[in-house]
Amino acid sequence: MKKIGFLGLGVMGLPMAINVVKKSGIPVMGNDVNKDRLKEFEEAGGIIADSNEQIYRECDLILQILPTHEIIKKSVHDAIEYGKPGNIIVDLSSTAPDIILELYKEVREAGMFLLDSPVSGGNPLAWAGTLAIMTGGDREAFDIAEPVLRCMGNPVYTGSAGSGDITKLVNNIIGGAGLVAYCEAYALAAKAGIDLQTTFEATRCGFAGGPQYDNKIPKLIKRDYEPGARVAVHRKDILNAKHFAHKLDVDLPLTDTILMVMDWMNDNGHIDEDQIAMVKYYEDKMNVTVGSAE
Repeated sequence: MKKIGFLGLGVMGLPMAINVVKKSGIPVMGNDVNKDRLKEFEEAGGIIADSNEQIYRECDLILQILPTHEIIKKSVHDAIEYGKPGNIIVDLSSTAPDIILELYKEVREAGMFLLDSPVSGGNPLAWAGTLAIMTGGDREAFDIAEPVLRCMGNPVYTGSAGSGDITKLVNNIIGGAGLVAYCEAYALAAKAGIDLQTTFEATRCGFAGGPQYDNKIPKLIKRDYEPGARVAVHRKDILNAKHFAHKLDVDLPLTDTILMVMDWMNDNGHIDEDQIAMVKYYEDKMNVTVGSAE
């Protein structure tokens, strides 16, 4: 592998790319519309590309973490147009399984490989390089890409194309249910007048606890809604889950509840805040303030 490309240096992409720069021992070329992020990427040792096309032409492993299906599809189509046979495209975005399967077919027809490789863990684990990474696609491509994926976290090969993104839907239904439960429970605690920090200390070592709990509840208590992971991004995954469930002709009643809260966040101007800001839905319904910014 001569050169790695990285497209999308956002809240998640920038720390992931920097970890690849520092750990892989391979030149990493990156691009993003945000010039400040490009500067930070360059200061960490990355190479700024003149254009996305330069990455497609010069890199044989192309990592992308992009925000919308349209941008994801355009990037893959451009990678086919400007790239060369044998290239491996790793889509780290949360992409709908049916879309990734369509793209996979096009990429394979062009003599390239596409791995659907969504991640979980949010900004803190992206910086720590300990993300959960769920990867579907051709095993031979995964075996080549795995050492680079390990620079960002813990990759697990999930099976054929699309399986990584389906696994991410499972992950985000579980994560979303937990987040909504945290918000509902702590709104109840605030309404009852008990101390939230004490509640956290009393529950964090029980079955309610875990990495997500430890990460999000302190933010809730401090009313810190600066996004480590935005509601908007998680909502996209929940919509993907609903769409995929429709194709399988099954109902997801708990997922419906998660989407209801996220839709309220969207309708009330909070969609770009951290997921734990969903407590605002319960503050509105219970007429209570949860936590303190002091």
